[in-house]
Amino acid sequence: MVLKKLCLSFATATALVACSSNHNNSVNAQTTSDGKHFGATINADHAIGHDELISKMAGTDSLAIKVTGTVQEVCQKKGCWITLVSDKPGSQPMRVTFKDYAFFMPKDLAGKRVVIEGFAFVDVTSVDDLRHYAEDAGKSAGEIAAITEPKRELAFEAAGVLILD
Repeated sequence: MVLKKLCLSFATATALVACSSNHNNSVNAQTTSDGKHFGATINADHAIGHDELISKMAGTDSLAIKVTGTVQEVCQKKGCWITLVSDKPGSQPMRVTFKDYAFFMPKDLAGKRVVIEGFAFVDVTSVDDLRHYAEDAGKSAGEIAAITEPKRELAFEAAGVLILD
C-alpha cells in the first residue's frame, strides 16, 4: 500500500513538472527594449541587409545567416509566412517560413523592419503552392488563376524573428 502511494505521488509529480514545462508551439513572444521576439530569441548583431544576402548566395544553395529587411506581406490566414524585401525599391521579395511551423507572425506586420535568423536557400515553388500563398494573401480569383509557372526564388526558414519597429 505504501509503495502504491509512493508510485502514485511520483507519477503525479512527474506529470505536473511535464505540464508546466514550456513546450508552446505557438507564438513565443517577449517584449524587450529593442522590439519583439518570435521563435528563438535573437538580436540584430551582425545582421546583413536583404541585398547583401543575394550576393552572398551566389555560388551556394543554402546559408545559415541573419538578415534584416522590411516585411512586404504577411499570411492573412495565420501569419505562417511573410515576404521580406530590402529597403531599395524594386527588390525581389523573399518568402520566409518559420522553423517547424512552431510560431506565427502578427498579421499587421507589413511595412515593419525585422531581423530574421535561420537558413537562406534557393527553392522552386510549385504552381499549387504559389496559388495557395496568393489565396492566403487575399489575392483575387483572377490573380490566382494567372499563376501558371513555378517560380525559382530565394527563400528563408527562420528560427527566430526580431521586430525592430
